Amino acid sequence: MSLKHGLLGLLSYEPMTGYELDKEFSNSLGNFWQAKTSQIYRELDDMQKKGWLTSERVIQDDKPNKRVYSLTAEGKAKFMEWLASPEEDIKNAMQVKSAFLMRIFFAGDGKREDALNMLTMYREVCLRRIRAMEEAVAATEELKAQFPDTAVYWQLTAMHGEIMAKARLEWVEKAVEVLDRILTEKK
Repeated sequence: MSLKHGLLGLLSYEPMTGYELDKEFSNSLGNFWQAKTSQIYRELDDMQKKGWLTSERVIQDDKPNKRVYSLTAEGKAKFMEWLASPEEDIKNAMQVKSAFLMRIFFAGDGKREDALNMLTMYREVCLRRIRAMEEAVAATEELKAQFPDTAVYWQLTAMHGEIMAKARLEWVEKAVEVLDRILTEKK
């Protein structure tokens, strides 16, 4: 998936401002794809130049003016073309790039206590992520009445995030157990 396709997908539901897209992206797609605000605005400009989006400047008296983006027929066609051709994304679905895991891989060259501290911090991140994913699953359940044809797919991705977070928590707890045992045996 590219950031463009995620934005096209969100705009296929309704026109939005860049701010709204940034917030919605983070709240929904942020479970499996991260984007910075500057990246989102850069992509919006690029897609508008390509004719995939239009934008309308809305003048507001009590607030700053805003730009509302809408999907064009060409943009919708590009999104549907991407949606119908998942082969490359499926091949890459298991790829992981984690500087954290690279640090763990090389942690044997450092102090075990430092590795334990890093794993303890990661455990807290996992617990927060699990709570967030449980909330996301519940939120998608509430959206089923409003979006019966699509909410189930949103729920599937939220479930993926929840299960992955629980698997990471299980891993980190086992990793801490292994290092604790090694530290205890050395004493």
